[in-house]
Amino acid sequence: MKIGIIQQQNTVCTETNIANLSRKIRECAQQDAELIVLQELHNSLYFCQTENTDFFDLAETIPGPSTEHFGALAREQHVVIVLSLFEKRAAGLYHNTAVVIEKDGTIAGKYRKMHIPDDPAYYEKFYFTPGDMGFVPVHTSIGRLGVLVCWDQWYPEAARLMALQGAELLIYPTAIGWESNDTVDEQQRQLDAWRIVQRGHAVANGLPVVTVNRTGHEADPSGQTNGIRFWGNSFVCGPQGELIHELPNSSEATCVVEVDLKRSEQVRRWWPFLRDRRIEDFALLTCRYIDERQIRPSECIHETDAHDRR
Repeated sequence: MKIGIIQQQNTVCTETNIANLSRKIRECAQQDAELIVLQELHNSLYFCQTENTDFFDLAETIPGPSTEHFGALAREQHVVIVLSLFEKRAAGLYHNTAVVIEKDGTIAGKYRKMHIPDDPAYYEKFYFTPGDMGFVPVHTSIGRLGVLVCWDQWYPEAARLMALQGAELLIYPTAIGWESNDTVDEQQRQLDAWRIVQRGHAVANGLPVVTVNRTGHEADPSGQTNGIRFWGNSFVCGPQGELIHELPNSSEATCVVEVDLKRSEQVRRWWPFLRDRRIEDFALLTCRYIDERQIRPSECIHETDAHDRR
């Protein structure tokens, strides 16, 4: 499969951002891309640096203007496109939502971001309600896409649940960067951790991973911080975590990368992690934290067995 990834530095003008993305989508399609992945909240600046009710005006319905525009583009170029939108579900109810557009321009499916951060410069809980659609791959004409969003990439459970439901590819539209005062050493630690955790998901699940981040500095509208320098480094890795292609750190870039989805089958034969999982001992994963007073896995199994016998 040929996959187009578009790493963009956004402006304050939504129309300009969309026009630039549209041009780059056409460029990817001309290089025979079958799937094109955009960055998180690609229509605008990353507005979550501050809490401001005026920014809710950026939200839109699904279907809506963006799905109509990019749907027409997908149909024109005969490509599948992964969008990342600020969804207005109802008055006062909003989500951070990825939408998969089919080659014919229809909506193949969507995913609402489940893990919502609330940290300095990433005040997403103010804007987004956690997703309620679970971790379900989107079925498309080119395969089953395990689409997650940004902060989800730090949680192995999310990737695993996508894999267990037949995802053939893990996809992460992303908006992540450094606080402008971070030291060089701290910047490197954060970037390395970000790469490692996602490449680990590829290894643990025997699946390719596609991550598309934004790039460039965006000022904090409140002036409380020096803003975020988004670190780019969008990448594609294979089912053993091997890096297939990585974009630069501090500049816009677009590329088309070829990924062999059939290779996952061979890798899973060599490393049959799904076969060897001890699922009977995983009951406590649903606990927030396991205190000493809580039951042990063996006791969970006993209770389950007793219930089954009844």
